[in-house]
Amino acid sequence: MPQVETRMILVREAAKQEELIKALQEIKVPFIKMESVEEFEDLDSPEFENVFVVMDFQDSVFSDLYKTDCRVIGPPVVLNCAQKGEPLPFSCRPLYCTSMINLVLCFTGFRKKEELVRLVTLVHHMGGVIRRDFNSKVTHLVANYTQGEKFRIAVSLGTPIMNPEWIYKAWEKRNEHNFHAAADDFRNEFKVPPFQDCILSFLGFSDDEKANMEEMTEMQGGNCLPVGDERCTHLIVEENVVKELPFEPLKKLYVVKQEWFWGSIQMDARAGETMYLYEKANTPELKKSVSLLSLSTPNSNRKRRRLKDTLAQLSRETDLSPFPPRKRPSAEHSLSIGSLLDISNTPESSINCAETPKSCAKSSKNSTPVPSKQSARWQVAKELYQTESNYVNILATIIQLFQVPLEEEGQRGGPILAPEEIKTIFGSIPDIFDVHTKIKDDLEDLIVNWDESKSIGDIFLKYSKDLVKTYPPFVNFFEMSKETIIKCEKQKPRFHAFLKINQAKPECGRQSLAELLIRPVQRLPSVALLLNDLKKHTAEENPDKSTLEKAIGSLKEVMTHINEDKRKTEAQKQIFDVVYEVDGCPANLLSSHRSLVQRVETISLGEHPCDRGEQVTLFLFNDCLEIARKRHKVIGTFKSPPGQARPPASLKHIHLMPLSQIKKVLDIRETEDCHNAFALLVRPPTEQANVLLSFQMTSEELPKESWLKMLCRHVANTICKADAENLIYTADPETFEVNTKDMDSTLSRASRAIKKTSKKVTRAFSFTKTPKRALRRALMSSQSSTEGRSSPSSDKHVISRLSSTSSLAGIPSPSLVNLPSFFERRSHTLSRSTTHLI
Repeated sequence: MPQVETRMILVREAAKQEELIKALQEIKVPFIKMESVEEFEDLDSPEFENVFVVMDFQDSVFSDLYKTDCRVIGPPVVLNCAQKGEPLPFSCRPLYCTSMINLVLCFTGFRKKEELVRLVTLVHHMGGVIRRDFNSKVTHLVANYTQGEKFRIAVSLGTPIMNPEWIYKAWEKRNEHNFHAAADDFRNEFKVPPFQDCILSFLGFSDDEKANMEEMTEMQGGNCLPVGDERCTHLIVEENVVKELPFEPLKKLYVVKQEWFWGSIQMDARAGETMYLYEKANTPELKKSVSLLSLSTPNSNRKRRRLKDTLAQLSRETDLSPFPPRKRPSAEHSLSIGSLLDISNTPESSINCAETPKSCAKSSKNSTPVPSKQSARWQVAKELYQTESNYVNILATIIQLFQVPLEEEGQRGGPILAPEEIKTIFGSIPDIFDVHTKIKDDLEDLIVNWDESKSIGDIFLKYSKDLVKTYPPFVNFFEMSKETIIKCEKQKPRFHAFLKINQAKPECGRQSLAELLIRPVQRLPSVALLLNDLKKHTAEENPDKSTLEKAIGSLKEVMTHINEDKRKTEAQKQIFDVVYEVDGCPANLLSSHRSLVQRVETISLGEHPCDRGEQVTLFLFNDCLEIARKRHKVIGTFKSPPGQARPPASLKHIHLMPLSQIKKVLDIRETEDCHNAFALLVRPPTEQANVLLSFQMTSEELPKESWLKMLCRHVANTICKADAENLIYTADPETFEVNTKDMDSTLSRASRAIKKTSKKVTRAFSFTKTPKRALRRALMSSQSSTEGRSSPSSDKHVISRLSSTSSLAGIPSPSLVNLPSFFERRSHTLSRSTTHLI
């Protein structure tokens, strides 16, 4: 058969395009010019396959050619082939341009047939393919509304969903060179926003959260109305706050959790409501065991037992893992943290205390029983392992919940972040995770097979080089990581929604990504403190003593290296101010990693940490709590040394408590007899009994709720737990025998003043506890103050009374009611001092 050659026929205006003629010459395709369809009858020849080039697909010439099944193309097709050096594409339909070449489209939601026919025709003219039914080969769904089966399938497959304007605008650009309708910049302008056709209302959110979500709604194509408006299509509920809806919703109203809102933004498409429906709880929240123990009884012994049981119960609830288990671990193959580390001080637990936990026995063949009386060294080692395990879990959460999903290929709606942004945010977190996983495993083996002679310092010396290698790259660029998170969250709504979704998950404990990423910055100083505490409780003959010193030194080298540019002058200045204000403040409060968080003025309500009614100041630092009371005026107070610039300390140090010793924070309910009270359940590592510290807040500028949340958050950070909410517990004042009824009464204040004065006089003249030199100095000072009013003989008598320590030991402690005759000789001086104290 004779070979048929392709010939181009330039119709009317196309014949006048010099650029088009030049392109045909470049691709060496024969062409002729034609003014009307009638001329074609004279030009038709079986030797050529004729392809008509028409400038306008809307005129009568195009209609005539289309009716006769002629092959028709537009000038952009020729120009594109000439530019790329490709042959002309074959199409049985008229093809004006290749703006939608290789695109497979499906339509949904169009009720007007004329509109649908028009859109389909334009897609064919641009080289696209249409499918009636939606399948995996469809590249784009053109939707006229956000409902229906096709829409749901497209969302589940991550297929871009476009509005009809996309096709019209692409047709307007049909003559532009190198234009393609699937280009990201162009396509994103016409994607169906997640909340198109949606009218949202929000219930249970704070004003700031609500304002942010309403702004996001409008950005994503939706509208907002107040709760209860019948025009609303969706009611977004904060499920952790709202326990019951304020009205009966209409059938057409979707009542969904906030995860639906953020999930839709992250997917860049309206998520299916059925997966996120809000369901009202069928049963009320179960009350804690403390509430069940709030029954009052006149028997004081029963009260003490009940209080002791309550504290023990709270102590048992403290050592839970910070993350809910994704799968129930097998006791046959894994170490149970709860069974190993949950040492309760209840009578029942103390009976079986010497038994080896089953999980420990199965984890190691050579495991030794936990001693019945745990040493202080074992207690600190246990705390070190527990915090290390919690820290590893948090690092795993950062990687699995944030980093891995962001790095995944084929994300719905395209990548959420660029690779360089992901690298800036997470840095060397995976490397830090690998190192601490090994440290945790070694500590776990040591705790299970505990022996006092085993070395903990060797574990950290073993990985010291890895710590030096992995930490500086992250810590030194942590500020840049935070700034990148803030910038991307503002500029990229999908990333903002991604963070919101994950923050609401229980694994995160409602902490943001930035709050979780600060843990590596805090971890090494925390380990150094625990190792230092461990060294204090290690015997001198124990070989681990020197090893721990080396391990602490290696950690300090790492921290010194990464903290040189991170020290905050203002934070250090605040700590120095505390040290000067608190008399007897421990020197180890000064640390480069420590910062002052909050100062709170309180009154002690119990016997600890000082007498009831004492004014107590609490200094909350990021890892410890300094407890100081108001300094009493002492009889015969010594004068300040000459040249002292600062005023004398107004507070007296009581105790510097690591936040890890706080097991529960009790929010005492408001009653007629109890106002603004809270308590701390404390368990020092060397003590076998729980201690309850109760206070009444007197600071008016800081609400109690804010203070307790702040305290719990820093306790959780210290012990590497993400769920700070589990540390706080609301309790009745009767349960813990706390009340503030007599704190403000005049009689009570006078009684407390007398009691304090009595104790101060007792301490000032208690010869059994006061050193002889201090007494001699005190009385000599008193002698000089009364010189000229007492006879030399009486002074000699006083000094002679100090000559024998044994005789002084037999003198009873004085009181305000019955003072020994010794003090009558100084009645003038004592009466003035006592009157001043009272």
